[in-house]
Amino acid sequence: MVSKRSTIIGSVVAVVIIGGGLTIRQLNADSNKSKTADRKVRTINVAHTQDYVPYDYVENGVSKGYEVDVLKAVDKLLPDYKFKYNPTSDEDLLVGLDSGKYDVGVKGAWWTKERSEKYILPKQAVGASIIGITYRKADNYKTFADFAKKSGKLVPISPQNGQYSVIQDWNKAHKNEQIDLKAADQFKSGDAYNWVLEGRYDAYFDVKVNYQNSVEKSDGAYHSAADKLAYTPYKGIKTYPIISRNNKDNSHFAKEYDQAIKKLQKNGTLSKLSQKYFKENVWDFVGDK
Repeated sequence: MVSKRSTIIGSVVAVVIIGGGLTIRQLNADSNKSKTADRKVRTINVAHTQDYVPYDYVENGVSKGYEVDVLKAVDKLLPDYKFKYNPTSDEDLLVGLDSGKYDVGVKGAWWTKERSEKYILPKQAVGASIIGITYRKADNYKTFADFAKKSGKLVPISPQNGQYSVIQDWNKAHKNEQIDLKAADQFKSGDAYNWVLEGRYDAYFDVKVNYQNSVEKSDGAYHSAADKLAYTPYKGIKTYPIISRNNKDNSHFAKEYDQAIKKLQKNGTLSKLSQKYFKENVWDFVGDK
């Protein structure tokens, strides 16, 4: 038989053990809170264009768009950073990156040698833009190769434009299907649509979103020509966030961004956001996910 004295001692020991366990757990919890409070969360100032639907835009005062939403998903995976979004003009975005006012800029930007030398371009793309040709519907080009076989005249492209190198790459790889590529200064896309309609050129190397916004949409500037123009996609060109070199810590941030994007690609977030904003998976056109 267990004595009353033994029972009392056992109860006291149990209380001490349980009480001690609670104290240890409480100490651990307090320690974790302290670590979280001590962690320095760095603010990343993100600049984005405010009217490039569906990539980056503002709706009812809220930053939206495919690239903006991808960065918001990246932010959730990086507890050491807090992203602040700044809608602005294309010009201010670049000036702000140069001065250090902004850390990151998104504007549907392609990789170019000049851009990679001036800014930090991470290894992982944020998205892609589908590029192809806008042409007179009567010509009925089923593929980009169809247009090349006919050696059609392409609206001139500025050598500084990433599209220029895409056509150069095509011509290098297709000796018997050359595109008539001419260099030109910058011009408005509206000029290109008119030149194609007039027969001055046979096609305009166009981003699909631009064609959709300008021709397909009922309020598009060239919707009146929707029955005369058509579009055929060629391929997807990756788009990247542009990261300022003004802050030395941005190199480390770029690596953190790369790891986060890999996770978002793997868990399907990028594909879902693409379907939401483009109604198709733009990554299917890139070919090397």
